[in-house]
Amino acid sequence: MLASSQKNRLERRYGEGHLHFITFSCYRRLPFFAFEQRRDIFLKTLNEVRDRYDFALLGYVVMPEHIHLLISEPNVGTPSLVMQVLKQRVSRALRPRRRRNSSWCQMSLWEDERLLKHPRFWQRRFYDFNVWSSRKRIEKMNYMHFNPVRRGLVDHPRQWAWSSYRFYSVGGPVLCAPNPEWKPVAAKSTKHRERTLAVQSVRHPVDVRGRTK
Repeated sequence: MLASSQKNRLERRYGEGHLHFITFSCYRRLPFFAFEQRRDIFLKTLNEVRDRYDFALLGYVVMPEHIHLLISEPNVGTPSLVMQVLKQRVSRALRPRRRRNSSWCQMSLWEDERLLKHPRFWQRRFYDFNVWSSRKRIEKMNYMHFNPVRRGLVDHPRQWAWSSYRFYSVGGPVLCAPNPEWKPVAAKSTKHRERTLAVQSVRHPVDVRGRTK
């Protein structure tokens, strides 16, 4: 939530049992995920991070220049830690350091000029919206699944392989299967609950068109 007196500050609220609708973008909203192979690698990495930090992944969509996730709070760490690790691992996988003796012709498929000429892969920070009701959960799921349709990338959500739509619509194989039956660890220390319940306030720039950076 943006405080009225500090429009460039975003409050992150953890420890209240809410889901988190998370949005984060590629550097300057450039289409670094324009290629299928890169979207596949993102979902593979997301699956690994989900297993490591143990959280519910209810929904997602990978767009050419940004990502939406709907997740629970993890049993290990916080959503902020999950996002930090996820972004770092994806960046390292898709933007490895170029060897000094490497020629342009020896570069891999995803090491194109746009990835290497910019200082980083991701925009700083991420947007986090607490989802506290079933109505909001359905709203965010529909928003994610129909995003590729609104953008004109496909005619129907089932045609976009890089979202969770197929898992819920036909129950078929997907690159990263949601785990809606996940349960949080029942017993957490009082110290941990008090720490995660605290509001985490971080600077979060917003451009003149109202988009998060």
